[in-house]
Amino acid sequence: MHRLDCTGYLAPEERVERVTESLARVQAVHGRLVIAEGPAQPCPWAENVWLEPYRLQVKSIRDAVAQLCVLQRNWWPYSFQLHRRSELTKAQLPFVAARPLRFPEPVPEAPLGAYCWLDNETLLCSPRCSSPFPNGEPRFVEFSELEGPPSRAYLKLFEALTLLRAQPGPGERCLEIGASPGGWTWVLGTLGAQVLALDRAPLAANVARLSNVEARLGNGFAATPDRIGPVEWLFSDVICYPDKLYDYVRLWLDSGRCRKFVCTLKFQGAEQYAAIARFAALPGGRLLHLFHNRHELTWMRGPD
Repeated sequence: MHRLDCTGYLAPEERVERVTESLARVQAVHGRLVIAEGPAQPCPWAENVWLEPYRLQVKSIRDAVAQLCVLQRNWWPYSFQLHRRSELTKAQLPFVAARPLRFPEPVPEAPLGAYCWLDNETLLCSPRCSSPFPNGEPRFVEFSELEGPPSRAYLKLFEALTLLRAQPGPGERCLEIGASPGGWTWVLGTLGAQVLALDRAPLAANVARLSNVEARLGNGFAATPDRIGPVEWLFSDVICYPDKLYDYVRLWLDSGRCRKFVCTLKFQGAEQYAAIARFAALPGGRLLHLFHNRHELTWMRGPD
């Protein structure tokens, strides 16, 4: 086995070009896996980063399994080709359950490596990856609209709070802008937080009826620190220009009246990508593409 002087970046579906353009010294592209020379680079669009790539020359699937197990126990395939070979390898490796999480169940603690077959005698693998989930894709036990959430947007918040390893507790005051129809509000309400939810459109009736939710109609960006007062968390899934969201987040950060955030950056064109660097520079935060994002990034900041 040979340790490589490079890092791998697994792009979301249809986002390979975005990942490739954001990296320096790209060496190769294997399906959605972009290989760049040197240590890890900032790349918010990547769903999983292969931090310690190795090239394995193998004689058989059994030999591949033996070499992988020397590096570590837990592995998951990234299968962009030779799919049957990938599955046969997985079947001979130690079992990894990778079951859906029941939110707010914590992140799996065991490290999870990733591998792919380049040809019948060559594997590319990494025993260390940035995500503890298979190919950076966390799955959750889902709910139907009849059970509460009025949209599937709740899965984004499940994922963000799981990765933050923190969530609002009972009684914590939360401000949410762009709340309608209430997928995020439903999550926060079921956690027991005190939620002030603002939008020009109303919440779904079942969410608005939650006793710990106060729904107000209006412009969320008018909810400034001076008008609202201190909150423990600020949430935004509002549709707006990223620069406008940045100015709003900056206002709250500078006020010192909120320290924890989960905000979605929504892009309508390449000219708006300049905001990515501004969010990436905000102190204490993380900017990343969630598996449940579409053409979006999420900026989040947890407890200090």
